[in-house]
Amino acid sequence: MAQPLGGNVPLDPKSLGDSLDESTKAYYENEAFMNKLKNTLKPSDVKASDYDAIYFTGGHGTMWDFPDNAELQELSREIYEKGGVVSGVCHGVTALLNVKLSNGLLLIKDKTVSGFTNEEEALVQQTDYVQFLLEDALRERAGRYDKAAAFSSYVTTDGRLVTGQNPQSSKAVGESVKELLGL
Repeated sequence: MAQPLGGNVPLDPKSLGDSLDESTKAYYENEAFMNKLKNTLKPSDVKASDYDAIYFTGGHGTMWDFPDNAELQELSREIYEKGGVVSGVCHGVTALLNVKLSNGLLLIKDKTVSGFTNEEEALVQQTDYVQFLLEDALRERAGRYDKAAAFSSYVTTDGRLVTGQNPQSSKAVGESVKELLGL
């Protein structure tokens, strides 16, 4: 696990509410897992050659931390160009907005992608607080933005690029990545 600054991953208090499913709740109650979240690597400590996939999770903070992070972009490019899988879910898809391949084109150009919708942002009453709307940014950069009903699980897979619409899509994104990796 890695994050832009390494160290402790700040958890969104809204994500820790009563609506947790049993699987997620079990992770939050697992001391070993929580210790991993407290001791993440910096991207500079990660070698893309050691990984077959990268998975960007969401949370509103990623909208500030991910889009312009050159180290995350480089890891994504290297993993993708060596034949690996690049994926993101919810706001984590912001990490893919500015990833450029060696040919200078955006990774998501001419690809079908998904991510947190404008409707979902309005429903969680965060539209006025985020610096941009992810759906709009993806529509500007990608080949096609696709979505389902608000807060339903929805995943797009375009070659070795996997994106999920919202938190409800997290498990399905993971399953799609595993399938692409032949696991």
